[in-house]
Amino acid sequence: MGDPHRVGIVGLGFISGAYLETLRDQPAVRVTAVADLDPARAAAVAAELPDAEAVSVERLLGGADVDTVLNLTIPAAHAEITLRAIDAGKNVFVEKPLAVTFPDGRAVIDRAAAAGVQIGCAPDTVLGTGTQTARAAIDGGLIGRPISATAVMVTPGHERWHPNPDFYYTAGGGPLLDMGPYYISALIHLLGPVRAVVGAASRLRTDRVIGSGPREGRRIPVEVDTHVSGVLEHANGALSTITTSFDGVATTAAPIEVHGESGTLSVPDPNHFDGESRLFPLDGTAWQPLPTSAGYTGAGRGSGLLDLVTADEHRTPRAGGELALHVLETMTAVLRSAGEGRRIELTTAVERPSPVPLTPVDEWFLSR
Repeated sequence: MGDPHRVGIVGLGFISGAYLETLRDQPAVRVTAVADLDPARAAAVAAELPDAEAVSVERLLGGADVDTVLNLTIPAAHAEITLRAIDAGKNVFVEKPLAVTFPDGRAVIDRAAAAGVQIGCAPDTVLGTGTQTARAAIDGGLIGRPISATAVMVTPGHERWHPNPDFYYTAGGGPLLDMGPYYISALIHLLGPVRAVVGAASRLRTDRVIGSGPREGRRIPVEVDTHVSGVLEHANGALSTITTSFDGVATTAAPIEVHGESGTLSVPDPNHFDGESRLFPLDGTAWQPLPTSAGYTGAGRGSGLLDLVTADEHRTPRAGGELALHVLETMTAVLRSAGEGRRIELTTAVERPSPVPLTPVDEWFLSR
């Protein structure tokens, strides 16, 4: 493999711990620098990594010891930090969404192409055995021609567990931009790109109460819609219906179901890497669990970054920037449709990423 790929992490909030669990022991990469608005937090993280130095954002972006920037800042800062990294000649893997607005996302992809650097973007959960086994079932013809899909995410709101949930309820937040990337990325892996959307949205209340941490009991304003539904028209003719909500309590709906001419497929939660896929065939009498047949086994947050840095001329990144831009346009078009009351055709198109063969945990980062 040669020398490990050098990674610098910007933003050391809640999600960074999950990424570090994956990256710290992977021989394909080495974390060399970390930066955060809180220098003490950066110093504490660096102390746990043998090769990392706590530095300023400017030093990390400009440092010769960083090949790829892992951008884990809040959504409102995604485009700014990513563009600065691109201008410094760095590859970037950014936490979802790619940007808060579609024009900002378009600027990221265009500038990266001009600079000759790679862009990757979460979610990478769809590269695990859960979504990939479901995809293998569809590609193998187990449900016949896909006709439609449903995707459902219902929760009473992240403020119940997150100590600093403010950004979920400001521009760039809300249930669709926060959780939609998991479901829409999975739907694109399963059914292919989206060509048009129709959306509707609502807002249950104007403020939320933080439920944990040092700010418990404090009220925060809600500036975005917190229940969003959309119909996605896929290029292959299938129709997906998606519901994302911070206003509900619970649901019995499967995270994703795909309906075909000869069967229905129940797909596990795309916010997780694994999970059981189940098939109900047309002439069957019960759900049949499917054996795990595809995907990175034992994967965790950061698997998409590893997939990015091991891509080559034979395989493009499976959680790449073009896919993230298409997901971003799909989501922002649903929100725009909800506001304007009309069907909106998308301007982007993307190829389905290549499938992930079933790859054992000790080999998966070398997969091509």
